[in-house]
Amino acid sequence: MADYAEVNGVRMWYDERGEGEPVVLLHGGFSDSRDFDGNLGGLAGRFRVLLPERRGHGHTADVPGPITAEVMARDTIAFLDQVVGGPVRLVGYSAGATVALWVAVHRPDLVERLVLISGAFDMAGMIVRPSAEGPLPPPLVERYAEVSPDGADHLPVVVAKIARAVEEERGLKPDELRAVTCPALVMAADDDIITLEHTLELYRSLPDGYLAVVPGASHVLLHEQPAHCARLVEDFLTTGPQPTWMPVRRAAGG
Repeated sequence: MADYAEVNGVRMWYDERGEGEPVVLLHGGFSDSRDFDGNLGGLAGRFRVLLPERRGHGHTADVPGPITAEVMARDTIAFLDQVVGGPVRLVGYSAGATVALWVAVHRPDLVERLVLISGAFDMAGMIVRPSAEGPLPPPLVERYAEVSPDGADHLPVVVAKIARAVEEERGLKPDELRAVTCPALVMAADDDIITLEHTLELYRSLPDGYLAVVPGASHVLLHEQPAHCARLVEDFLTTGPQPTWMPVRRAAGG
């Protein structure tokens, strides 16, 4: 069931599927909720899944002003307060993972479990960054035009805003990540556009962090290995900590 929520001057489109405890899925940059088709969308068989599309993405129109992680996190917080009204299991992919992390840092009361897939807490961790230079890939333009109320001609505006944010916006500091007190799964591909060193630093900086590296995959791991990724996420969202026989990092409580 698709609907709109008015948040911070943005008419945010979202889809809602399934019943049960709420899970919110945050898509990647220059993309939309279709990121989760054929993979994490299957969580709707067990949860109430909400798929909001951020300003300038998907069915949600762009508005004047920047598109930064901080701005999108404020929009997401308003969405969670207004539409869900309580803590959720929050899952973000790529840029959506960065937004999800900002939400969890600034409103930990809204996040009971966190999944960060191929995301960075600081743009210095990215091997490949968005650029407003050169022509845009035709498949990207076509996919944007299929659902955007702004039309294909507006995509370069959105790309320029995001590229500017990546260059100028401050990232989160490792010490700030200590505010994320819920269990948090850090997931990445072994050949991702985020460095493995950065992924490891993210995992180590989270008080209750868990780590999964998907072998033989790239940044598009949700589509390359959909069943494996979906199983990892669902298991994390539905099971508690399992006892280990030789704990090191968690031997003294983290």
